Amino acid sequence: MFEKAVSEGGLAVVTGAASGVGLVSAIRFAEAGFGVVLADLAGEPLNAATEKVRKVASPNVDVLAVPTDVTDMAQVEALADKAFATGPVAVLMNNAGIGLSSKCWDSFDNWTRMMDVNFFGILRGVQAFAPRMIEASRPAVIINTGSKQGITTPPGNPGYNASKAAVRVLSEQLAHELREAGAPISVHLFVPGFTYTGMISAHIPEKPASAWTSEQTVDHFIARMTAGDFYILCPDNDVDSTRDRRRAEWAMGDIIENRPPLSRWHKDYKEAFAEFERTGKV
Repeated sequence: MFEKAVSEGGLAVVTGAASGVGLVSAIRFAEAGFGVVLADLAGEPLNAATEKVRKVASPNVDVLAVPTDVTDMAQVEALADKAFATGPVAVLMNNAGIGLSSKCWDSFDNWTRMMDVNFFGILRGVQAFAPRMIEASRPAVIINTGSKQGITTPPGNPGYNASKAAVRVLSEQLAHELREAGAPISVHLFVPGFTYTGMISAHIPEKPASAWTSEQTVDHFIARMTAGDFYILCPDNDVDSTRDRRRAEWAMGDIIENRPPLSRWHKDYKEAFAEFERTGKV
């Protein structure tokens, strides 16, 4: 569906567009010929990102910055109003997200903040844009940015994991509902690997050798989206696609085999998981 959307043109709307994979995605969409609406919190990063996109965009397309807080439904609806008033929306990329620390019995405010941005921010985007995209009945794509932490849910930050697991479920349900409705709109769950973004650089000043750049991650994602993939788990310089699949399979195996939850990190299953990750066999 992405190639059809490219052929018909229109706008790409990207939230969380001021930096990282959001900014690179906005640049790639502009290079593909789309007009671009960049949405992020108001400020110089959004303004600077918009100028970068304008430099690569065709002279006859619109490139707009629309300051938007995705935790505010009125602002997300205003973003949709501005986008549709500018032109047909061919791409909606719900990408805005944050990472805060959390524990199961602590950090309630961080839990609610991450759910409000990471999950409800995407749900607001879907509900503000999807009805008009369906009504337009033209080829389009909706991209939701998830996380491997929403698939294998490693210990350490349960609030973040829960918010991204909710994004996966929403995206699966959205893809089904659009398919059943016969809408020419495909849905894609974008799952970056270890990517060196602004969120990471705040803690690690230099890019680790194991991390991909935002450009590598976005280029892989667009290639797989063009091929029609829904689940797009991006590799990095440490974890390849085979390891990703085996980790996801092991996580599902906890349910099927009735193992302890998160058995990958359980001392009694350490050797079994290592063998499975290496060979695909227990």
